[in-house]
Amino acid sequence: MKEILDAIQSGAATPADYAALPLPDSYRAVTVHKDETDMFEGIATRDKDPRKSLHLDEVPVPELGPGEALVAVMASSVNYNSVWTSIFEPLSTFGFLERYGRVSELTRRHDLPYHVIGSDLAGVVLRTGPGVNAWKPGDEVVAHCLSVELESSDGHNDTMLDPEQRIWGFETNFGGLAEVALVKSNQLMPKPDHLSWEEAAAPGLVNSTAYRQLVSRNGAGMKQGDNVLIWGASGGLGSYATQFALAGGANPVCVVSSPQKAEICRSMGAEAIIDRNAEDYRFWKDEHTQDPKEWKRFGKHIRELTGGEDIDIVFEHPGRETFGASVYVTRKGGTITTCASTSGYLHQYDNRYLWMSLKRIIGSHFANYREAWEANRLIAKGKIHPTLSKVYSLKDTGQAAHDVHRNLHQGKVGVLCLAPEEGLGVRDEEKRARHAQAINRFRNV
Repeated sequence: MKEILDAIQSGAATPADYAALPLPDSYRAVTVHKDETDMFEGIATRDKDPRKSLHLDEVPVPELGPGEALVAVMASSVNYNSVWTSIFEPLSTFGFLERYGRVSELTRRHDLPYHVIGSDLAGVVLRTGPGVNAWKPGDEVVAHCLSVELESSDGHNDTMLDPEQRIWGFETNFGGLAEVALVKSNQLMPKPDHLSWEEAAAPGLVNSTAYRQLVSRNGAGMKQGDNVLIWGASGGLGSYATQFALAGGANPVCVVSSPQKAEICRSMGAEAIIDRNAEDYRFWKDEHTQDPKEWKRFGKHIRELTGGEDIDIVFEHPGRETFGASVYVTRKGGTITTCASTSGYLHQYDNRYLWMSLKRIIGSHFANYREAWEANRLIAKGKIHPTLSKVYSLKDTGQAAHDVHRNLHQGKVGVLCLAPEEGLGVRDEEKRARHAQAINRFRNV
């Protein structure tokens, strides 16, 4: 790996130089093990500890197939799917790998007794397989996490509808929390040249997810002037939704859980902010019963912040804890877009407020290649910025996942893979200088 890292850091290596570099037989990767999937049995979700289940292993370099690329990973990041994988909830990811392994002889590579996790990367292409023409060794790239086979007609209007659509590094093997990753070539996008490796790796999954859910016609189709309720507005997903709302002329109503997180939203330019802990909102009376009086109190607070207007779009991802309130506070004819459900998948709401007020619920899952490309393009143009707050080493990925699981983080947390230190990989210092304050916003809190 040293030769590869030396070539990357030299800044002078040519495609031919990269193509001539010998590939290592193995690399370091963050994994979960199939024989440990029951290790947290009987333990409450909150008490399951990713530091016990995530391992740093030396694993073989996978075989490169048609339409694929091997990438030297300089940096990655932790997403909530990494947490789910590490605690084997809602189910073990080895079932995903087994099913994928049955698709073809080539996909059988993914069905292993270990799972290399991670759904983000920034790095450099090392090799491309047959049929890859758009990318070459030495290209500096980021990767989005949509893996599709595209053999069915269903996926050709929107690749997210492909029946063999999967999330790379979660439902496939050889993910980005490693020194080398295997991706399909149509996952690759240009690395924004004003960002460091760890900054470039951080937006991928969450930025694209927020773009589809809020901006795309496949999601809410946000327009100027919309009031957008954003749960967890300073978190991994919400911080990008807040930026998209502000950049698109909408009015974000940011829901946060502390004064510190409220200040982050203000620094992004948001004005309407609700600290749900300070207001002591309790949307559930007990485990089985929601409290409509709290929905109404919440709605009244929103109208005080919007000049009497209700919410046009709710950016929903907490799920069970907040969904009843989300449906209630949305205006007549408004839209609730939902993904993730980090507080629980079994949503409950009063259908009278949906049906009689002609509201819509839209399920949104990651993004297709075009949506991911557009979201990355906005990062590259400096219109949307990374929300990186802290960076861990590859060996400390378990701690990073633990912190995300316990919501001890702001924005996104990064992981250095091959990069020996933070701050490397910036190619356009002038552009970076223009956006330095925004790039570092989450680090300075």
